[in-house]
Amino acid sequence: MKISTRAVHHGKEPNELTGAVKPDICLSSTFKQHTPGDPVGDFEYSRSGNPTREALEQNIAGLERPEGADTECHGLAFSSGLGATTTILFALLSRDDHMLCSDDVYGGTFRLITGKDFRGFEKFGVACDYVDMADEESLAGKIRENTRLIWIESPTNPLLKMADIQSIATTYGSDGVIIAVDNTFMSPYFQRPLALGADIAVHSTTKYIGGHSDVVGGALVTKSRALHERIKHYQNALGATPAPFDCYMTMRGIDTLPVRMEKHQENAMKIAGFLEGHAGVAKVIYPGLASHPQHELAKKQMSGFGGMLAFYLKGGLPEARRFLENVRLFTLAESLGGTESLVEHPAIMTHASLTEESREALGISDTLIRLSVGIEDADDLIEDLDQALKA
Repeated sequence: MKISTRAVHHGKEPNELTGAVKPDICLSSTFKQHTPGDPVGDFEYSRSGNPTREALEQNIAGLERPEGADTECHGLAFSSGLGATTTILFALLSRDDHMLCSDDVYGGTFRLITGKDFRGFEKFGVACDYVDMADEESLAGKIRENTRLIWIESPTNPLLKMADIQSIATTYGSDGVIIAVDNTFMSPYFQRPLALGADIAVHSTTKYIGGHSDVVGGALVTKSRALHERIKHYQNALGATPAPFDCYMTMRGIDTLPVRMEKHQENAMKIAGFLEGHAGVAKVIYPGLASHPQHELAKKQMSGFGGMLAFYLKGGLPEARRFLENVRLFTLAESLGGTESLVEHPAIMTHASLTEESREALGISDTLIRLSVGIEDADDLIEDLDQALKA
């Protein structure tokens, strides 16, 4: 089945007993056993497994499965994207291990690993080097004997830099080094890391997969049954699992993922072109533009360019604030991937956990604006941006 069909059907077969077309919401926290250790069905306790969550996990695994292949994929669902990330890191890393991570990474991921106010896995003795994955040569000198994980964001948040996933997986992936790709910005509709050689695809399902800004969640998919079982053990032990209703809401969003992603991209492409020609804009960053330094890579490893873009305003922080305070259709808010258009200021909002020096080195300046382009009418959105830029 093609991905649009899998989005609607995979893991969501009608209930054989009742004929219900949509998956049931199973709210039970626990399940009956015939005798100790012999459950009536496949479930014992909802943290360990739940029918509604299982349907979501199968559905997402179907989305990430390489097109036209019989590859078996395995999904796990979490209560948030960071819940998924935390569980992966606990499952794969031990004291004195080393990992590599995209330098321009989501602020929450950075905080979890080495953030100034948290220092999560750094406190547990895990070393991390942040590398510009767009420059693959910079990886070569960073690999160590104790490197266990390469964490890739592609495109990155918020500067939309891309890594050549297939090349990195081919060159550096091995039994001892796991390649994990945060695929949140593209969703499985536009990019499938497992088909490019990655071991794990990771999502904040809060974003495009859920798609309606009304449920928080996370997920991962892997082709390896052994890796799946290893991480599933930690999923149960750490307990960052989603509620059945959240799973239902996420599956409801997945039904329309393909049509939404097409509209997100169509609008983003029009807006990127408008901004690139605007006198108040210094630079636009969008993989679909020929001006993007990795436009050819984007065309090679993605089937579309997504709904995320960033741009630098001319001026300084006062001009950025005035712009953000004057948008009308774009809502000033964190998160992304919903049907509505959002705008945010990375330096103050999503990436505030980075030091000022780190933000400057990466290019996350006071004039950088990030847009999550929704599915409204593109002309209305452009008119809104134009009047805010004039302000």
